[in-house]
Amino acid sequence: MERLGNDLQRQNVTHPPSEIILVAGARPNFVKLAPLYHELCHRLERFRPIILHTGQHYDAQMSDVFFRELDLPEPHIFLGVGSGSHAEQTARIMLGVEETLTNRKPALVVVFGDVNSTLAATITAAKLNVPVAHVEAGLRSFDRSMPEEINRLVADALGDLLLTPSRDADRNLLSEGVAPEKIVMVGNIMIDTLVRFMPRAEESTVIRDLGLTSGRYALMTMHRPGNVDHAHTIETLVRIIDELTATHPVVFPAHPRTRKNLLAMGGRAAELMNGARANLIVTEPLGYFDFLKLQKESGVTLTDSGGVQEETTFLGVPCLTLRPNTERPVTITHGSNHLIGLDSVAAIEHARRFLDAPRRSYATPPLWDGRAASRIVDAFERFLFVTPHATFVDTQSDRRRVDAMSALMDTPNELSHTR
Repeated sequence: MERLGNDLQRQNVTHPPSEIILVAGARPNFVKLAPLYHELCHRLERFRPIILHTGQHYDAQMSDVFFRELDLPEPHIFLGVGSGSHAEQTARIMLGVEETLTNRKPALVVVFGDVNSTLAATITAAKLNVPVAHVEAGLRSFDRSMPEEINRLVADALGDLLLTPSRDADRNLLSEGVAPEKIVMVGNIMIDTLVRFMPRAEESTVIRDLGLTSGRYALMTMHRPGNVDHAHTIETLVRIIDELTATHPVVFPAHPRTRKNLLAMGGRAAELMNGARANLIVTEPLGYFDFLKLQKESGVTLTDSGGVQEETTFLGVPCLTLRPNTERPVTITHGSNHLIGLDSVAAIEHARRFLDAPRRSYATPPLWDGRAASRIVDAFERFLFVTPHATFVDTQSDRRRVDAMSALMDTPNELSHTR
């Protein structure tokens, strides 16, 4: 906070800037928050960015290391809600956010992605009549059994400014009856972070430290409850790991809940976690630079993470999504992602094929160019200072943009499955 005040003085700002509260609680949020925070700090004559960390992910491996690596200050506000059921965690976040918003009265609350912190902050701000901007709006898996899908739907229904990463997200919002003037396609903000920090990631020694050969290993991440909280899905996951490590090295940075559930399963699951396969390298959750380096150099990445689907698409790394659906179909139609489901036969077949074949080139989705944060802050300026809390459709170019988005309703759905 003091650093922001000093920066304002140096710029001779004579009017108070608008306070923008950036709400984050989990690892993917921090990667999206970082470029936006840095861009807001470049416009301190208009904005005062405040980082509110809910503490949804609260230990050093799941949170603190990302702040250090992404050049972020310590959170200005830390709620420390910790773990718990969805209801418990959401309720604690709402209480903390309510107190913060009541005391600070910010001009705008910004939420990211689809975690419980996103849901809780959105509901709280909406009830207090504080405008909400949702970064990464409009993504849909069309699977309401996923908690993340509920969080996305609520955030977009209540949000005042919906900042989308891709055309399919625009189309989803329009089909749900969202007013076109609320929607601004800005591109993928995670790619801003990747572009900025890739030179640092290239300096990582993690490949050498783990004794790996570039392109000759698989990287795996699994954390979603639907995959790691049930015995039958864990059995499938174990089968994939067991068969793939029989022929290729697999690096598995284990989410704390995933590790706990695999060990509790006993049998082969516990044996693998305890070193039964020399080719299986189980690590603690990794920092951003090490993990990005592992993704870039892997022969194939297997995951249930939306963020990893996006990063591998930009990096051109074959990705196998071990889920029956994805809220990021553009990574399939424009990128290197393949929707496999939790199918051990398909996963092993595809993984070995990618590991044993030369890597092909893939396209990059539109506006995944490292400049999404700048477009987002431009949208903030228009929302707060040009037509606050009203409509963007005041110029001829705005009208063309809305007409073009409306035409998307006639565009076929881009989602396809790869088997």
